[in-house]
Amino acid sequence: HFLVLAGDGINCEQETKLGFENAKAKVTIIHINELLERPKLLRDFQGLAFPGGFSFGDELGSGQVLALKCKQGLKDELDRFVEKESPIIGICNGFQTLLKLGLLPIPGEKRQVGLAPNREGTFQNYWVKLKRPQSKSVCHWTKGLFDGETDCDFELPLRNREGRITLLKGLEDQIYENLLKNGQIPLVYSDELKPLSLFKHETIAGLCDPKGLIFGLMPHPEAFLFEAT
Repeated sequence: HFLVLAGDGINCEQETKLGFENAKAKVTIIHINELLERPKLLRDFQGLAFPGGFSFGDELGSGQVLALKCKQGLKDELDRFVEKESPIIGICNGFQTLLKLGLLPIPGEKRQVGLAPNREGTFQNYWVKLKRPQSKSVCHWTKGLFDGETDCDFELPLRNREGRITLLKGLEDQIYENLLKNGQIPLVYSDELKPLSLFKHETIAGLCDPKGLIFGLMPHPEAFLFEAT
């Protein structure tokens, strides 16, 4: 039973709900304000999704206000949810929120990963090819996605203005190699269609925590549930 958040500026909750329902999950959409008023509601669910959109108009930065509200009104219950090893996904704006909540790449540790404005300097809206990096991923969300495939690319829509992975200055290579070694980079942009980048860590399309249960990604899987016929 998944809780899918809704709220001011979040605009992908219905698509996210449908995606989970297609995977045979039970889904309930709850407005963030209701959850903040009754944080123990989170105990009724086995999974949590932060959908894409522009939560609270991206005031103070993408996902920043939503993360602050969750820290102030939901921290204890969210910590409890994580300790129970309940799965959490954040898509685009939801990924930005997970990073600012400190749930990725390692819950509770000092932030070393962020999302900066795209190198194009503008909002981007196009399809990208994705692939699995060479290391084995621990991510439960993508488990089985590449089974039987040695070099598999697939496409998803990408639409954001702040989607470029940044790492703590001076420690970029070390952080990237640790994430790769620990299997915390389940998805990267294909060499053919990756966004403009100067550093290898900027090819990261998604990150997970060391247990593979918390997953954040910039492309929108909920926007490609069906192929056109």
